[in-house]
Amino acid sequence: MNYDKSKALFQKATQLMPGGVNSPVRAFRSVGMDPPFICRGNGARIYDEDGHEYIDYVCSWGPLILGHAYPAVIESIQQQAALGTSFGAVTRLEVDMAEMITQAVPSVEMVRMVNSGTEATMSAIRLARGYTGRDKVIKFAGCYHGHADALLIKAGSGAMTFGVPDSQGVSPAITSDTIVTAYNDAEALDHVFEQWGRDIAAVIFEPVAGNMGTVPPQMDFLREIEYLCGKYGSLMICDEVMTGFRVRYGGAQRLYGIKPDITTFGKIIGGGLPVGAYGGKKEIMRHVAPDGPVYQAGTLSGNPLAMAAGLTTLKILRDNPVIYQELERRSGLLESGIKRYAHSAGIPICINRVGSMICLFFTDIDVKDYDTALTSNTRRYVDYFKHMLEHGIYLPPSQFETFFVSAAHTDEDIEHTIEAMSKAFSHLAD
Repeated sequence: MNYDKSKALFQKATQLMPGGVNSPVRAFRSVGMDPPFICRGNGARIYDEDGHEYIDYVCSWGPLILGHAYPAVIESIQQQAALGTSFGAVTRLEVDMAEMITQAVPSVEMVRMVNSGTEATMSAIRLARGYTGRDKVIKFAGCYHGHADALLIKAGSGAMTFGVPDSQGVSPAITSDTIVTAYNDAEALDHVFEQWGRDIAAVIFEPVAGNMGTVPPQMDFLREIEYLCGKYGSLMICDEVMTGFRVRYGGAQRLYGIKPDITTFGKIIGGGLPVGAYGGKKEIMRHVAPDGPVYQAGTLSGNPLAMAAGLTTLKILRDNPVIYQELERRSGLLESGIKRYAHSAGIPICINRVGSMICLFFTDIDVKDYDTALTSNTRRYVDYFKHMLEHGIYLPPSQFETFFVSAAHTDEDIEHTIEAMSKAFSHLAD
């Protein structure tokens, strides 16, 4: 495939932006190639500057559950843009969005809009500390909650580890109150609470991990988070930036029957525009300024363009539950097709899927946490990724990312993808 235009753009970009990108995974370094520059999208397809067409399973990393350039969403953005793009003042759209979220998510009684998932989780942690008067926070190895300093922590060996920054420029003093333990390990979590329970402000977790690949939760693990937070007076922060309105209308917490104290949102609630939010019980949210002493602000928070796009998306999802049924059906077809051809080619794999979130690991071990995710053969994933790209299938350029099915993917798209995967597996088996 000819990528001359993309290559030229990337060479220019590397002189103007760190790594030539505005978010690291876009640089395609994990798959050992330069990225194609995308110029447009429509439905389930995206197109690059060199004229190549791809069936897209990245979907802007999750927000585009309806597909690219969905007509009603585009119309809502255009209509709002004609009225004004930003006011730095309160608008009806913000109220409508808050109402939609609180009606859809029973644990959320009050919500504050922000501009990104990172802002949402950072603010939720600050709120938890301000509300409880405690400092320590538990997160789980392999779970990504944005790039706020206190949450950008490496996974350590053993049951838990303290504050090893995962980036230069992050002070160990800032991360010293962050405790990292294993995802899906209820016993390890018990040990952490036994030692530090009365000092723990909150446990932050992804109800379905999406940034070590897709890793579903074990129910005993979720129940133990609920139980221990209740026992010790810690807050339960459910990071639904990725899963919110993706795995079910109302989020993963409705799917699994949990009721966190604080929930973070992003992606789908902006309909493809930059957005984030955090919300929870009124008693807790009343601690946020100007009602309370926990300060958080943002000039573009509740931006009317993002609110318009998000409201349109949520209304379509709310009023058309068949969308989730079709997402489940088509994602199941994709999963079964991958399994069938991988097994027939003798390629050891593990597929994890929750609704329209999927990840293929090249390992014969069940992936349930960060350590088991690391058993995947990343070199094989690189070969697989390149083969799929050459056959017009756009997958995440990293083994440890989730790929997504949208409502715009047709049965024919799924069949074409499975056919490309069968050829990829045959290639890998040679």
